[in-house]
Amino acid sequence: MGGAGGAPHIGHLRRACGAGWVVVVACGSLLSPGMFGLRVDFGLLLEPLAFIKVLEWIFSIFAFATCGGFRGETTLLVSCKGVVNETVTAAFAYPFRLNTVAFSAPDPKCCGGTWTNFYLVGNFASSAQFFVTLAVLVFLYCTAALVIYIGYMHVYQRNSKFPLTVSTFLWLVSTSAWAKALTDIKISTGASIILEAESCKAPGTTCLFASVTSMGTLNVSVFGLLNMVLWGGNVWFVYKDTNLHNQTNKASQSSGIYPAPRRI
Repeated sequence: MGGAGGAPHIGHLRRACGAGWVVVVACGSLLSPGMFGLRVDFGLLLEPLAFIKVLEWIFSIFAFATCGGFRGETTLLVSCKGVVNETVTAAFAYPFRLNTVAFSAPDPKCCGGTWTNFYLVGNFASSAQFFVTLAVLVFLYCTAALVIYIGYMHVYQRNSKFPLTVSTFLWLVSTSAWAKALTDIKISTGASIILEAESCKAPGTTCLFASVTSMGTLNVSVFGLLNMVLWGGNVWFVYKDTNLHNQTNKASQSSGIYPAPRRI
């Protein structure tokens, strides 16, 4: 039954492959017997190209986990009519739309009517989301690349033009943007809040900055620059380890340029 049912499917694939040259190339790859040859070799993880890919995979997890999972709060001590050192808190988290986070009134009477809820300053969602989205995409890409590298090395060597240079550039852009946003977040949630709060300037009202959640994990996320270095190194190893390097050598030899013989 497998043979009878398989023949029509093969016929459909062949007819589909005749629809255009793009489809011909794609279907030709799918029908290639080498694509189905799983050859798992974990020893390849010890080679520089795979080892760097593992590091990229790990650091991408750190990037989106430390940034995307962050939650913090900043606290003020407010003294006003009928209130002494009352704690008011503003909680913030990824994606850091601070302009939607407000300090509530320290008491139900709103300091005798002189207190109005005020918001933190800044919206850093675009930088944070760009950084986290890139980290997640890199994580998925590295997972797929490792599977192909370990199990389908023969396919990897024939189809090795991965977007490494683009990824390196994107890491530089996203990390730089996120590092600037993180600096502004620290300022917006720090002691400078008091200077911006109109409610704290009301007669008889005193505000003291108490604390803000440590942003050590967010500082770790800025190590995305290390990801850029890893991807930059990966470009070189891919060039040397795959047919990209071989194609360059063949082009040089076909033009009559040969490397000088080594002296012994």
